[in-house]
Amino acid sequence: MPISFLKKSVFFLITTIGVTSVAQGQFFLDRLPSEKLNITAPSKRVEGKPGELNVIDSSCQLYSSSGVRRRIVNIAIQEWGFFGFNVLDQTHQTELSGRNTQRSQLSRLGPSEALRLADSIAGYWSITPDAGWILRRQNGIWNGPNGTAARWRDPWSAAFISWVMCEGGVNEMDQFHRAIAHHVYIDQAIEARVTDTNSAYVAHDVGELPIEPGDLLCSARRAAYRSIADRAQKIGDGIRSHCDIAIKVDETNERVLVIGGNVRGAVRLKLLAATFDDKEESYASVRSVGLGTRTIFAHLKLRAEPITGDALEGSPTIKTLMNSEERFAWLRGRLAF
Repeated sequence: MPISFLKKSVFFLITTIGVTSVAQGQFFLDRLPSEKLNITAPSKRVEGKPGELNVIDSSCQLYSSSGVRRRIVNIAIQEWGFFGFNVLDQTHQTELSGRNTQRSQLSRLGPSEALRLADSIAGYWSITPDAGWILRRQNGIWNGPNGTAARWRDPWSAAFISWVMCEGGVNEMDQFHRAIAHHVYIDQAIEARVTDTNSAYVAHDVGELPIEPGDLLCSARRAAYRSIADRAQKIGDGIRSHCDIAIKVDETNERVLVIGGNVRGAVRLKLLAATFDDKEESYASVRSVGLGTRTIFAHLKLRAEPITGDALEGSPTIKTLMNSEERFAWLRGRLAF
């Protein structure tokens, strides 16, 4: 499905059911009913209020492996909507600079939004082995001088990916090692290149295989890896890394759309610059993704049936937004189409 369809789809937004304003000109979409997307909401995995939150459910549901790729994508898109459909454009080098004026426009969550989303973020942590002490430490911070306006002490991007996998049906640790650091499951996928394992993901360099919705794209800054071989020499070492879920390859606009957690404090959709080879085979055309220190060094390929490239347009969340022309300009600006 051409990208022009996405432009039309996301411009027709529903305003009567599940849409809530969070700031002037901004809105979020409530999570969908279970008949449209059956998940355990992260907020249902914890109880209490900020300062007293604790885990009550760390289980992962069992789903058919036949639909795992689409579930992963649909869940990520739903969380993006619940956080307010925030978009971060990283298709130009200047947009990665600390001097970028866009940075001030993409500030972290305000106090009221931070409070609304606290139990959801806590729910992402809930399915990791370290959830207990993470929440105890955060409760202590919330009970401090800044109260519930205090930011999360620990980065939660890997917890978000882990929760999506748990809800998506990749629920066993030997399939996906849920963790508070991305390098744990990156290393698992690298080891799956040379060892016969049950890992749901296998690591590749960008360009080796097609990037499909549901795959993971990972960057590293400390150390600054450029290939799987670089990381393979340091398996097990802690690194500062980040992974996002691929949502769409947009060759027309030379970019890849991904969704990740804890991106400026929220679940955001990012527009990553991409270069393409002049080849007819779409799988071989992606040569690189990302710029500067954000360059993708690892493409974690999901071992699952392929789905069509219009997974974003066809997701339940976007379909829910097709019935009204309200907020046309707002989301159009967010997606930069």
